[in-house]
Amino acid sequence: MTIKEFEIHLDLIRKLRSEGGCPWDRAQTIESLRSDLMSEAEEVERAINKEDFDNLKEELGDLIWSIALITQIAEENELFAMKDVLNDVNEKIVRRHPHVFGDLKVQSADEALKLFYKMKAKEKRGKKNKDLVI
Repeated sequence: MTIKEFEIHLDLIRKLRSEGGCPWDRAQTIESLRSDLMSEAEEVERAINKEDFDNLKEELGDLIWSIALITQIAEENELFAMKDVLNDVNEKIVRRHPHVFGDLKVQSADEALKLFYKMKAKEKRGKKNKDLVI
């Protein structure tokens, strides 16, 4: 995949949400898409459970579509943009994998998973403490 395919995907959503776009897509809100998002995630899970990889490809596309549509609506409402979502997740992945992007070492998948959850808990504690500061 290149950035080009993702940009085409986002452009399709912008077109559907535009003045001359699709009435259904234009009417959607973040809240109205909540159940669609959950439904798509469940369809991904079912395809994985069945090892139906042709269907999994399709369902992952639907899930990405739902996420991108919600993000577009958030951008229209000046809440955040796709670049913010991607930057946040990229930074989080780097923070939670210091054995790959830092100096820590792990010897097994189990150790890596324990470290991941340790880093996640540390982030959550830090966020909770930030929220308590007045």
